Amino acid sequence: MKFSTFHLFHRFDGQSFKDVYDYHLELIELAEELGFDGVRLAEHHFRDYGVVPNLFTLLAHAAARTSRIRLGTGIVVLPLHNPVHVAEEAALVDVLSGGRLDLGIGRGYQSFEFEGFGIDLAEARDRFNEALEVILGLWTEEAFQHEGKFYKTGAEVSLTPRPLQTPHPPIHVAAVSPETVTMYGERGLPILADPAATFRKVVKAAETWQETAAQAGHAGGAELVVARSVYVASTVEQAREDQARFEASFDRSRIFNERSAPIDPKTGKAAQGFEYYQDRYLKGGSVSADFRWEQLEVIGDPARVIDQISLLRDAGFANLLCDFGSTRPMPLEEMKKVMRFFAAEVMPAFH
Repeated sequence: MKFSTFHLFHRFDGQSFKDVYDYHLELIELAEELGFDGVRLAEHHFRDYGVVPNLFTLLAHAAARTSRIRLGTGIVVLPLHNPVHVAEEAALVDVLSGGRLDLGIGRGYQSFEFEGFGIDLAEARDRFNEALEVILGLWTEEAFQHEGKFYKTGAEVSLTPRPLQTPHPPIHVAAVSPETVTMYGERGLPILADPAATFRKVVKAAETWQETAAQAGHAGGAELVVARSVYVASTVEQAREDQARFEASFDRSRIFNERSAPIDPKTGKAAQGFEYYQDRYLKGGSVSADFRWEQLEVIGDPARVIDQISLLRDAGFANLLCDFGSTRPMPLEEMKKVMRFFAAEVMPAFH
């Protein structure tokens, strides 16, 4: 099992934008020092939920401050971008970092962001699939031309620069709904499983992906990624106390609400293709502590956390994307202690 850290870049009350960037860049440097395999950054737009609108800009900066750790997107919302720009910017980061880029991509889901770009959320899946075709074409063909429903290159073009990794940087597709998992399993494209889905659902997603990929003739060895909220304390009792403290300090409805939901503004219901997510973002994130403890979070003392991670590994996941507190207003030194404790007490069991 590999371990990566996830960075939402949520801006809490009283923080400047620079405060947020400095906080996470320091944690990225620490992750490399502690032996984590990678980091992944989240893209968001128009509000403090996450304040990195262009992941490649920040990853290029992180590349200059690190030397070994993998630098990943988690995820680029492809329908909100021109895929030619994505292919170019990703290739540039791959070159600058010495071939350390991992490209996580997805169709997005936040209706508020799509409205801000004037894009119909119901088109997200079709836009995503076409954008992915363009990116792969530019990365793998010397000369490439595309004219589709949403994007076109016009004349034949040749990508400059080209990625350093061959045939291209690893790609992971955000997926947990059954139809999405099956779709990308058939193509052999590894998934990045959703942190808001239960253990049962992500385990099922891994099993479905592997079965589908094998039936489609794709050889084994794909690195499936699963994202989880992660917290380890010295005792189970301390972990439960800390969880209660974290929840009391943050209003979850700031994340799980109508602005975050995949809602079609014309109907007020889930946008086409997002029916699987109908209720998740409309309940205000009001799940119980017991539900989070048993079904959502990797949390507890080292022994319990190792058991939970082993479950994910045995299901077929090869990389755990650890969210150590993107929605917890945790002082920097306290966050560093959490990461150091995890690296010392949990990671050696898997290396």
